[in-house]
Amino acid sequence: MATVSNELDSVIHELACVELGDDRPVFQSDPTMALFKKTGTELWIDTGDLEKAQSIWKSEFTALTTNNTLANQVVQTGIMDEVIHQTISRINEVSSGLTEDEQVTEVGFVINCRIALRLVQAFKTKVSIELHPSMSRNIGKTLNYARRYYKICPEYFIVKIPLTPEGYLSVRTLRKEGMPINFTLGFSARQNYLAARLSNPNFVNVFLGRLNQVVTENSLGGGALVGEKVTLATQEALLKTRKQFSEISTRLIGASIRSGEQIAFLAGLDVMTIPPPAMEEFLKMKDLVSTMSSNIGKVIEPDINFRHSQGARFTKLWELSDTFIQFVNDLVASANLDKMSGSEMELFCRERNVDLFYPFSDEQLKKILDMGKIPILDEWSQDIALDDLMTQSALQSFAKDQAALDHRIRSFL
Repeated sequence: MATVSNELDSVIHELACVELGDDRPVFQSDPTMALFKKTGTELWIDTGDLEKAQSIWKSEFTALTTNNTLANQVVQTGIMDEVIHQTISRINEVSSGLTEDEQVTEVGFVINCRIALRLVQAFKTKVSIELHPSMSRNIGKTLNYARRYYKICPEYFIVKIPLTPEGYLSVRTLRKEGMPINFTLGFSARQNYLAARLSNPNFVNVFLGRLNQVVTENSLGGGALVGEKVTLATQEALLKTRKQFSEISTRLIGASIRSGEQIAFLAGLDVMTIPPPAMEEFLKMKDLVSTMSSNIGKVIEPDINFRHSQGARFTKLWELSDTFIQFVNDLVASANLDKMSGSEMELFCRERNVDLFYPFSDEQLKKILDMGKIPILDEWSQDIALDDLMTQSALQSFAKDQAALDHRIRSFL
């Protein structure tokens, strides 16, 4: 069924909500973080684990991000088992027509909300909450569940939507409604430039640590500064875009951060969402923080062997060509844009020789799922753009973790 009944929606909403209270917790400041924030970077924590967040939280943090992987880690501890049981019981009371998959989706919705709201309760701050990966290619479901998530906690929830053709188009609609959106799973300046121009999400992302990792795991070099170069190029592109188009306010999140050194190197970025281990490492680097400066606009030389047969795939991650900008101009000017389907947007790209949105077959998607979040590049035709492949690998990785979460829910049915 495309949408739940009004009665079931009301019950699910009731189950997903918790009382937040009026208290405003007070947290200690950290001198190192306070100094770093003077560079203009907003600091978020990347975890769904309340206890981990509490162990590192300082007054300089302004938000948290969760995702399917982090939510699964929380659920596998058993802390949400009672919520699962209660939600299934209530669903059975008011609706007997749901399929098993639909029940799992509704229970997962409640769990995601509860995990995020535990964080909101503790910190009274914004929390980015992600949709089920199965909705990533469905505009109707994306719109429906994004609206339902936002309705749960409009004061604090930022809805996280993955980068797909349908994602771009859904975000365009939701931003017109005023919904705060974190457009996730970005791996290149061009992907995020397109998002800013087309949909104006509040936030876009570069998963920089994974870009360094794909270099090392494919023996293309040491990998240092590859993701950082992409991130800084994206930041520079967004700064220019915001200056050129006054209606665009999209900000960049540096994500998939792996070390304290990366945090310092990216000083001045709009936002960083940082896992607790990297944050703990950064807080020990007081001397480095006191001497750091912004690298935005500087020439960055990544540790990658461009003579390797796969090396040429990487330059497109940080380049923003005039040809691509003209493609975006044409798309934004398209009279059919607000009625486009995801497949029509793919066709628009192909007709203009833009190599985004490769039409992966089901067999290829299964191969990506089995391979994990870091692809073996020799296994994939160079007709497939690297940013496209990395986005799909990330999405399938989240789908795998979501499947584990869903399996735990199914064990209660």
